[in-house]
Amino acid sequence: MTSEAGIEQVLKAASMRVTQPRVAVLAAVAAHPHADTETIISAVHGDHPHVSHQAVYDSLKLFTKLGVIRQIQPQGHIARYETRVGDNHHHVVCRQCGNLADVDCAVGEAPCLHASDHFGFIIDEAEVIYWGICPQCQVVNA
Repeated sequence: MTSEAGIEQVLKAASMRVTQPRVAVLAAVAAHPHADTETIISAVHGDHPHVSHQAVYDSLKLFTKLGVIRQIQPQGHIARYETRVGDNHHHVVCRQCGNLADVDCAVGEAPCLHASDHFGFIIDEAEVIYWGICPQCQVVNA
């Protein structure tokens, strides 16, 4: 989805109008996995300085609502965004620097983990966050 044509296809498939701000925001999210809003705004402004902060916020909200991107917000951290959606993967977060990485599903397909009691819910997704110390922080602390 890194090409402009690919991004436009994703927007059209989600029944969205293709606009330059939306293309710029989705391109920034694709180019910067797990980026926060400020990083995405900076990336968008690098190529499209006329795109407003509000247009970025609105696009991120709409993309998240429509499932085009995923918002991740580990406890104690600001929201981050990624284009990897629909596969029920998980994340690992460094307790020291906040570095975040994807972890593939533990077993099988979504929800890939099974609750001991589902209380009548139909469970379609499991969200797991693994916490630890990343390799860079391990070296600094050694």
